[in-house]
Amino acid sequence: MRLLSYRIKGNPGPSRMGFLHGEKIIDLQKAWKKFKHANNDNDAANTADRFFPADPMQFFTAGSRMIEQAQDVLIYAKYNRVDDISFSRDQVYLFTPLSSPGKIICVGKNYAAHAAEMDSNVPDYPVLFAKFANALIGPEDVIEKPKFVNKLDYEAELIAVIGKEASHVRRDKAFDYIAGYTIGNDMSARDLQKRTPQWLQGKTLDRSTPVGPWVVTPDEVGDVGNLAVRSYVNGEERQSATTQKLIFDIPFLIEFISSLVTLNPGDLIMTGTPDGVGMGMTPPQFVNDGDIVTIEIDNIGRIENKVKEKAKIQ
Repeated sequence: MRLLSYRIKGNPGPSRMGFLHGEKIIDLQKAWKKFKHANNDNDAANTADRFFPADPMQFFTAGSRMIEQAQDVLIYAKYNRVDDISFSRDQVYLFTPLSSPGKIICVGKNYAAHAAEMDSNVPDYPVLFAKFANALIGPEDVIEKPKFVNKLDYEAELIAVIGKEASHVRRDKAFDYIAGYTIGNDMSARDLQKRTPQWLQGKTLDRSTPVGPWVVTPDEVGDVGNLAVRSYVNGEERQSATTQKLIFDIPFLIEFISSLVTLNPGDLIMTGTPDGVGMGMTPPQFVNDGDIVTIEIDNIGRIENKVKEKAKIQ
């Protein structure tokens, strides 16, 4: 299932939870109401606003049980008319599926070739840092580049979305705690990142990190340990690798991180980027106003965002 956050173009209201069905986007809460009415569960249908949220963040923080209910709706939509609550792709604007996760935990230097291009050793333990929700934007938003940033870089990443509370999880149980996967672009202001030993200031600038276009449930992703990850700048391929090259794979990351901090539904783990970033090129090639950055991951999709320079603070 491909779960997304959308709003009808021209409608100023809040984004709503939807899912992709063929070429159409279907409103998830409204489809759930139809499903419940069809099964003569009118009480549930009439109380959907309380028990089946239309708000995407509320949906994901409710965890895996909500996604299990959504899977029933997907099956219902395959065999029943839902035209009145479905929209073509050009009718809607997609937002980041999770706009305000409780935690955004990022992993640095998690591909050996990327560590090498950054003149760094392969780490013995995962290199963790954080982003804040202010950095997140959707798959159709512009990446904001402050004028004082001169070395803005792209980083294609697979993101794991947590589906239930996870504390001291063993590797062999890690996949039980994942709601799905999405795509991220860990845009990094290298000139800010590198001026201190701590990376935070270069990693969480306002409206700098595209995430989307949807969250894909594990059953549709398949082997998450062998997905192709690619990035392009203005159509030129920059990164190309597979998740087989991760130094610390997703089960290890879940075990390691959950031993340090409890993970909650809706939390994001950005798993690291392959080699081919702008800073690693000779000479370095950073992105600037007007550049278009595209990230693709097999079995998930693609996001494409334009860079826009914003004015200095007055």
